[in-house]
Amino acid sequence: MSRPRRRGRDIHGVLLLDKPQGASSNDVLQKVKRLYNANRAGHTGALDPLATGMLPICLGEATKFSQYLLDSDKRYRVIAKLGQRTDTSDADGQVVEERPLTFSDADLADAMESFRGDTMQVPSMYSALKYQGKKLYEYARQGIEVPREARPITVYELLFIRHEGDELELEIHCSKGTYIRTIIDDLGEKLGCGAHVIMLRRLAVSRYPVERMVTLEQLQARVAEAEARDIPAAQLLDPLLMPMDSPASDFPLVNLPLTSSVYFKNGNPVRTAGAPAGGLVRVTEGEEGKFIGMGEIDDEGRVAPRRLVVEYPQ
Repeated sequence: MSRPRRRGRDIHGVLLLDKPQGASSNDVLQKVKRLYNANRAGHTGALDPLATGMLPICLGEATKFSQYLLDSDKRYRVIAKLGQRTDTSDADGQVVEERPLTFSDADLADAMESFRGDTMQVPSMYSALKYQGKKLYEYARQGIEVPREARPITVYELLFIRHEGDELELEIHCSKGTYIRTIIDDLGEKLGCGAHVIMLRRLAVSRYPVERMVTLEQLQARVAEAEARDIPAAQLLDPLLMPMDSPASDFPLVNLPLTSSVYFKNGNPVRTAGAPAGGLVRVTEGEEGKFIGMGEIDDEGRVAPRRLVVEYPQ
């Protein structure tokens, strides 16, 4: 007889994890889920094992709204090694070409300028994008290259930090879907020497406060402290969470009176005063402004439910 599946607790919110180098995003996600004893967890766009930095992890009902963080801007600090190109465009790959560094400061400035603003980027074969239902990196590991379409990206800011010997350090503020490894690989080709990523740190996601990031070690220390004090670990872990609607914080807010919200939560569009002209909105109810889900303003100016929070008993 099979053992009943163990269910975690209903905890809802977003943890800003400072992902360590060498671990996959899924590995750290599972560790956070176990530490919180959460029934559900998901991350909002994977970081490569080489990369460190901000990885928002959504727990419980917050997983329903993680898609909005996938669409948000990101900021990175990257160090590239010049003169070597690898098959993965980072230090985890095999060196496939070595060339001397012959570019000038003016060449570097011109090359960097070509990446600023709106451009088209061909994703790396070592990405999680899918082709015919299979991830690109799975083809790459088999030595198979498949066609990839160039995708529009925006680099809002590309800052020069330093150039010392064969190392180039940059800071990049970019739109969703931007592959930093690809920028570095393409930059190396423009400079005629090749390049690959040897350090990558995600500094920011959307407008989340950097000071709220925590490490796995800090989480584990809180669990150990709770055990030593004989108190529930949740008492020390839960205050670290951002609100469950924080992934959607960039959307306009509509607050419904309780007399209307009951219909909204039952799947019906409702009229509301002062609603924006159209598009998605974050919906709260009552004087306390409790988040109840995402809605969309229809042609009649009503707010229609699109994704609702399931209300769990307290």
